[in-house]
Amino acid sequence: MLVRLFSPITIKGKQIRNRIVMPPMVLFGKAGQNGFVTERHIKHYEERARGGTGLIIVEATCVQEDGKLSPDQLGIWSDKHIEGLNKIAEACHKHGATVLIQLHHAGLKTHPKVSAVPSTPWKPNGKEGQFHVLSEDDINMILNNFIEAARRAKKAGFDGVELHGAHGYLLNQFVSPVVNQREDKYGGSLKNRMHLSMDIIKLIQEELGREFIVGYRMGANDPTLEDSIKIAKLLEESGVDILHISTGISSENWTSPDVPKSFPLNWIVFSGTQIKKHVSVPVIVVNGIRTPVQASWLVENKLADFVAVGRGMLADPFWAEKAVAKSEVKPCLECSKCLWFTNGDLCPQQKPD
Repeated sequence: MLVRLFSPITIKGKQIRNRIVMPPMVLFGKAGQNGFVTERHIKHYEERARGGTGLIIVEATCVQEDGKLSPDQLGIWSDKHIEGLNKIAEACHKHGATVLIQLHHAGLKTHPKVSAVPSTPWKPNGKEGQFHVLSEDDINMILNNFIEAARRAKKAGFDGVELHGAHGYLLNQFVSPVVNQREDKYGGSLKNRMHLSMDIIKLIQEELGREFIVGYRMGANDPTLEDSIKIAKLLEESGVDILHISTGISSENWTSPDVPKSFPLNWIVFSGTQIKKHVSVPVIVVNGIRTPVQASWLVENKLADFVAVGRGMLADPFWAEKAVAKSEVKPCLECSKCLWFTNGDLCPQQKPD
């Protein structure tokens, strides 16, 4: 039953040992104001690599100091970050894992303590909010910051990068017609709204070589599944190597897709399986996948190429190894508010076995 889940797959000449992914999950409170890697980061990722994970995607790492989602977010906006990031990459490689790093800019979700950019009131879907209209010079600077961050990732020894185009952050904001009301070449049609993301993908591919993987995390509801299928196709045309399907920015009257009663997981995972039908690049599905049985069912039935095990892997770093051995994994306890979002040390499953 677990045969395909543990079969290797090759992307850009790099063999990934199995189909299990550790998705990017921020270690809040660990990086400090300057965004430097700590010993805690290295240990955290090394444990999951040693635990048999095939593909590790390091947490959202900010390409621009004034674009952080929190004051203590991990950084890649300076060459000074390369040394620490290299320690993560080396630790993962030492145990046989392939490792990407997620490149991120929070955009409208930038933490107020790290940006002094003036904002203007707005009402998306009738809700009060703030926005700042980026000039073309601003956009060119952000584009360059993503490319420079990808160069640093390669220097640090990562196998590639994942662009964060989901969860309402900057690239997602540009793609979304709910947020993007621009009237220039970055607004209007879907291709225009994707201009920035597509340019980043193409430039990274051109400048960093054929062996450097470029992934993209996108929403399945931007604002509908049908729209997201079109986005996925354009991302593939732009040269993306792997798609990671999560959530985006839905419209005010959005309803989730109808999930067949026979499908054992949620609408996010189901949407990822539907997007996979329309692209030829590998697809990662994510959200609420906790057990080896669930993961295996998705991969064995070719509904996904990879399964991302998030909270399950926070609870048990050796999730993949235990799945191979068919031994019991330490389960996520589904706390009403995941304690990893404040202090992972408080997770009740972090007590030694």
